[in-house]
Amino acid sequence: MRMRTNFEAYFDDFDCINVFMSKNFYNGNSSIFHLKDTHDRIIPLTIRYRSELYNGYVHYDLSLNASSIQMGEEYTIYDEHCRTAIVKYGHIVKTVKFNDTYTYRGKDLGLHYTPTCSTFKLWSPTAYSILLFLNHDGNEEVYSMKRNAKGLYEVSVHKNCLSDPYYFLVRVNGSWRKIVDPYTSFSGPNSKYSVVMDISLLDLPEKVKMPPLHNNCDAIVYEASIRDMTSMPDIGVSYPKKFQGFTQENETTKEKCTGFSYLRSLGITHVQLMPVFDFGSVDEVYPNIFYNWGYDPVQFRCLEGSYDINPIDATSRVKAFAQLVANCHKAGIRVNLDLVFNHVYDKETFSLENLVPNYYFLMNREGAFSNGSFCGNDYDSQAPMAREYLVETCRRIVEWFDVDGFRFDLMGILDINVMNEIASVCKKIKPDFMIYGEGWNMPSFVSEDLRATQKNQHKMPHIGHFSDSFRNVVRGSDGQLTQKGFSSGDTSMIYSMMDRMSASGNTYDSPEKVINYVECHDNHTLWDKNQICCSDENKEIRKKRQVLATAMVLLSQGVPFIHSGQEFCRTKQGLGNSYNRSDNYNKIDYDRRNLFQDVVDQTKTLIQIRKDHPCFRLSTVEKTRENTRFQTIEDDVLIYECNDKEDSCISFFNPTGKTYHYVVSDDVQILFDNGNDNKNVTREITIAPYAVVVGEYQ
Repeated sequence: MRMRTNFEAYFDDFDCINVFMSKNFYNGNSSIFHLKDTHDRIIPLTIRYRSELYNGYVHYDLSLNASSIQMGEEYTIYDEHCRTAIVKYGHIVKTVKFNDTYTYRGKDLGLHYTPTCSTFKLWSPTAYSILLFLNHDGNEEVYSMKRNAKGLYEVSVHKNCLSDPYYFLVRVNGSWRKIVDPYTSFSGPNSKYSVVMDISLLDLPEKVKMPPLHNNCDAIVYEASIRDMTSMPDIGVSYPKKFQGFTQENETTKEKCTGFSYLRSLGITHVQLMPVFDFGSVDEVYPNIFYNWGYDPVQFRCLEGSYDINPIDATSRVKAFAQLVANCHKAGIRVNLDLVFNHVYDKETFSLENLVPNYYFLMNREGAFSNGSFCGNDYDSQAPMAREYLVETCRRIVEWFDVDGFRFDLMGILDINVMNEIASVCKKIKPDFMIYGEGWNMPSFVSEDLRATQKNQHKMPHIGHFSDSFRNVVRGSDGQLTQKGFSSGDTSMIYSMMDRMSASGNTYDSPEKVINYVECHDNHTLWDKNQICCSDENKEIRKKRQVLATAMVLLSQGVPFIHSGQEFCRTKQGLGNSYNRSDNYNKIDYDRRNLFQDVVDQTKTLIQIRKDHPCFRLSTVEKTRENTRFQTIEDDVLIYECNDKEDSCISFFNPTGKTYHYVVSDDVQILFDNGNDNKNVTREITIAPYAVVVGEYQ
């Protein structure tokens, strides 16, 4: 934000300084300006033009000889009244010349440890000075880092620094800032310091080889929170809300079917974990004081300490999370991670921002920051070093932890090129790696043709998108809670439903890209929405509507996505956004699960049907067009047929209070009927009110 003080100046290009002077002092007038560097050398400036702004400031555009500027030097500007200001590095870091001159191609940023020497490297072309503070044997030692080509700062400490805490002081734009190492994955509690460590020294579990995932449509994704799954008391978990407790099983968890024992029982193929990397909204030492989902990133490469039993030990969270993934794989469950790369918790304290101010965030020449994320800062994934940072972060996560997919929060803030590069890197490591995200068209500074949005899905061959149109047709608008969708009784949606259930072939060029869902962590749960839009109906009817909507997710072409608790009518007590509202609102309530066990059992059956029948998992648009067919009964009941070679099924979805009958030409074995009105094998099918019927042609 500019024009906060009386006298400000910015390097916005190599030959341009923009000055803003408040009219409260000398009416904002100055007829001359010059620069002075730290060696007391004078650099003359030329006023190109002067303009009076509406907000009480006067703007000066000044020119200088570009060869006079040494990047990283600290320059003071003087006006004709001998008033001074530090010239800050502004839009200059966004220029082609800056990128051509200072982009660093090395892969060695951060810490390199050996028992005899630790070398620290940071990229900071705009820094005047950087100091390393290392706590060795209880004594704080200070080392001045040497500036090398490309703005690389480096220092080597010739001793065994293993497990030593450290941080940096960076002087840039006239002030000192304390930062942690943005390139490390080993952090002290609450991001106060980094820790010298080498991943090769940790005894991580062996990676568990999983059978190949033939295509994304074979996945059944279940969104869960590390904290929520085990935050309910008395469920048999010794380490509730922690990495260590997430996959813990014992006689109690098996008897009560809680925690990981419950997760395993569902039959899902992938668990998508809500943010597990360092976020700033929970105190890692006293984690029960605050609750937060974690969409407040602080360190992209460090795991969240509040999810570990020992946040003081920088290695504990790394080992615990690696074990969590291995345990999931042993149970046949893949692990996808929710990554938040579109913004940060606090830009002013973010390490990369303090190394190269403005470079890592979308900013225009006037100094305004993009706010498509509505968090006050949008990450600039197009800047070469910023793009490389995200790609290498993803590479490290996959190589270290053996995860199976990424879900990107507000992916539309990022650009198509970085998403394609991430997909390429991850798929080289794991060919069946899944990548998908929120492809909403956010109002950022990224040009619309480059945004990683649904509109540009054809430019990202391996990137999936959440289908908000599927959600809205099935459940109705999130913005208008009284508005119904097809599953809640609006039969006018029946023809739109046909397109959505066939993987929206007119919108997406592959079913593998379509993430079908009716509920996620955002907005009201399906149960809470239906309590409003179907308020005149009793609980038993709304339970059937819950199954109806979930069946549409699980049987549609595309990739099914279920929010944890959706299968037992999860409620958040009417809250549409529970991101910081305590465990009471957010916990997975196993007592409620027991009350809605019939809905859970029906969901499990539908999951198994999808896994058993490839006709629900067609992987190309050509197949969905050729092998899916739709009819209606009186424009009320949706009939959906699909086949894959010898596998052929017919499904009926009735959102009305009436009973319907339908005769098929061949015998059908009933796989699912929550109306309980059909024989095991029949040609005369009854579709009860609010029921789903699924049959397999014999």
